[in-house]
Amino acid sequence: MTDANGYLAKPSGDCCIEGNIHTGKPRGSYTTIAGVETYIAQPPDGKANGNIVLYFPDVWGFFTNGLLIVDAFADAGYLTLALDYFRGDPVWKHRKDRHDKTTDPNFDYEAWKVKHTTFANDATPKWVQEVRSKYGGEKTKYACVGYCFGAPYVCNELAGDAVAAGAFAHPAFLKEHHFENVNKPLFLSCSEIDHTFEKPARRRAIDILESQKKTYHLQLFAKVQHGFALRGNMDDPYERYVKEQSLRGIVAWFDLWLPQ
Repeated sequence: MTDANGYLAKPSGDCCIEGNIHTGKPRGSYTTIAGVETYIAQPPDGKANGNIVLYFPDVWGFFTNGLLIVDAFADAGYLTLALDYFRGDPVWKHRKDRHDKTTDPNFDYEAWKVKHTTFANDATPKWVQEVRSKYGGEKTKYACVGYCFGAPYVCNELAGDAVAAGAFAHPAFLKEHHFENVNKPLFLSCSEIDHTFEKPARRRAIDILESQKKTYHLQLFAKVQHGFALRGNMDDPYERYVKEQSLRGIVAWFDLWLPQ
């Protein structure tokens, strides 16, 4: 179930370099937190619930689809912040999709992953700490959400005391210890077809969560692939439904646990 390197959800692969760009204009602003560029989306006037969502991006980094999702969490009442741990170097600058060899013919995807994973592993905890000190208050509750590359940072936070609940969609870079160590509620939004998080690995992850009596919920969509929650085809009614249901499910999870 784990691969040769011990992964259940394998490192981002070619399936992560695929998808559609959605229409819309992100409305947030940018600042620097802990030395990392950060996108901030504020809740609409009168809708703020006083809590904060920490958003950990997929390999596409700061792109329209992801930023619109950040805005959607803000629309649900959460001050939402996302960090650019790719430092202006998302994967789409090198490949338009998995078949593209012309945008950057010398692109080394494996080296790119090592470079940015090394930075993100070090920078993300510092960023979370500074977000809490700058934007949180005595009564502030925190949730975290990660897509693909961002999934392990969700699990890392759920292993500590900083956040009340977390969620990820179509995860990557996860090992058994990520599931063993979570001690806060975890929402898993997954696809039936996912070469990064295949069925045996997904079932092993659930076995770990169940056997250790963790609090979790598995949301599983048929007939969609890795990237469904961010890069689906919005002209396809079912793909639109799946993307929207994933978001609604995660928001409802946060709405349930943060007031407790």
